[in-house]
Amino acid sequence: MKNYVSASVLSADMLELKNEIKKLEKSNIDMLHFDVMDGIFVDNITFGLPVLQRVRSATDMTLDVHLMITDPLKYIDNFADFGADIISFHIESSSDTMAVIRAIKDRGLKASIAVRPATPIESVFEFLPFVDMILVMTVEPGFGGQSFIPETLDKVRAVRARITELGLEADVEVDGGINSDTAAAVRAAGANVLVSGSYLFGAEDMAAASESLKEDKSC
Repeated sequence: MKNYVSASVLSADMLELKNEIKKLEKSNIDMLHFDVMDGIFVDNITFGLPVLQRVRSATDMTLDVHLMITDPLKYIDNFADFGADIISFHIESSSDTMAVIRAIKDRGLKASIAVRPATPIESVFEFLPFVDMILVMTVEPGFGGQSFIPETLDKVRAVRARITELGLEADVEVDGGINSDTAAAVRAAGANVLVSGSYLFGAEDMAAASESLKEDKSC
């Protein structure tokens, strides 16, 4: 299964966002990860629809939108209209899970369910045939720059095993504390979409940093 890197815009220089996006395009980055936080589902507020619209106008990159909001169903059409390609929503949200999946798929987008570190991964198993990706949070959602939680590797292994058992081709995404050291571990556990923020945007050579997330150091 192909490995992908999704750069978290949360770590970008907001005053230079257009230039940051151009840097991503030149650095073998596959997706732009766009974190939406409402200050209720998580204790932080980030970007909304106007910023997504401007980002969409600036790039053809795949926009990997992660909704950390209480009622994602209410906003699926808005995020579809403003340029999302993939929408991840949390199974812990107040919206009906299948209703959100249907709303995303009805707009022709890829649907993904996100899971917090404390939530049993088994909670997403019944929905695997209907989604394109599972996002396993490897830190507590809400803030960038946190340290990777090693125990989340078990969740990655379990969901990848169930996907394989069912004969599905869903991606497994990980988000939080991903760098050249943790990348090999999450890939070995079964993740193939790696979200990274500060590691990529803080690198002197972003292209080399991106490649280090996709390949073993020994390669």
